[in-house]
Amino acid sequence: MTRLEQTDLEELAEKAGRELEDAPALEILRWAADTFGSRFCVTSSMEDAVVAHLASRAFPGVDVVFLDTGYHFPETIGTRDAVEAVMDVNVITLTPRQTVAEQDAEYGPRLHDRNPDLCCALRKVQPLEEGLREYDAWATGLRRDESPTRANTPVVGWDAARRKVKISPIARWTQADVDAYIAEHGVLTNPLLMDGYPSIGCAPCTRRVLEGEDIRSGRWAGRTKTECGLHG
Repeated sequence: MTRLEQTDLEELAEKAGRELEDAPALEILRWAADTFGSRFCVTSSMEDAVVAHLASRAFPGVDVVFLDTGYHFPETIGTRDAVEAVMDVNVITLTPRQTVAEQDAEYGPRLHDRNPDLCCALRKVQPLEEGLREYDAWATGLRRDESPTRANTPVVGWDAARRKVKISPIARWTQADVDAYIAEHGVLTNPLLMDGYPSIGCAPCTRRVLEGEDIRSGRWAGRTKTECGLHG
């Protein structure tokens, strides 16, 4: 797909969202690969490699985009390195314009505590905006069961902010579906998932989740913030 056809992307996304709503995740990703080719990528937080694994089956050598914020747990970086080593994907690591030290010098230390929205904007949203410029469509691991803010996630939708097709092939999956796929295919997962972190972000803004809590309650705990800005 060329840039000349981008005026049709929104209509294409809405049509595919309706037609693929009940399709298996692999079929959704094969549609994306067939439709967009090299102008399609997967984004991964390296919480697990389920969507990257699925995409590699649909599109061997697919670009897998990872945001290295400078604040990740060592386990997250290790998961990225392992995915790059063993899966048929092309891992692309994006970094913010400023190092953590440079950001501290301009905004003061621990911006993530004082203004987490700005920190996320600088270290996540801006790098992703720049990194996605060469693509017409991107895939995420969003699931409807993760939180109320994600309950209406379409399997294929329109990312109005970035003017791109946004694909969430496992949107309809449950945690049990994810666990079953990991077990069946031996998919790499972040070791922190087994250490009380069912949702893994930057180390300063992520804590273990207590029994009975929502799986994303460990992100920005004690704040009203629930999303980093990548997904609204």
